[in-house]
Amino acid sequence: MEYSYKTRGTCSSRIEFELDGNVVHNVRFTGGCNGNLKAIGILTEGMTVEEIETKLKGNTCGFRDTSCADQLALAVRKALDSQK
Repeated sequence: MEYSYKTRGTCSSRIEFELDGNVVHNVRFTGGCNGNLKAIGILTEGMTVEEIETKLKGNTCGFRDTSCADQLALAVRKALDSQK
C-alpha cells in the first residue's frame, strides 16, 4: 500500500513509500538534500520497519532534534501501526 507522510522539522517536506506487510519499498522524499535522500531510499529498499527504526530513529541533523532519516523511521512506524 502507498503512504505519504508530511515531515516536521526537516528540509524535506514529504516522504512517500510503499509498505508490503512490514517491508518498505520505493522511498521517495520531496525537497531536502537530493543525493543523500536518494541514497537513503536505495539503502532502505526491502528493509523492514523494525530495521529502519533500529538504524535511523533518533538520527539528528545539525542543530535540529530530528532529520530526514529520523522522519522516515517515524513515517514507516505510523504507516505500519495504521494497518492494525
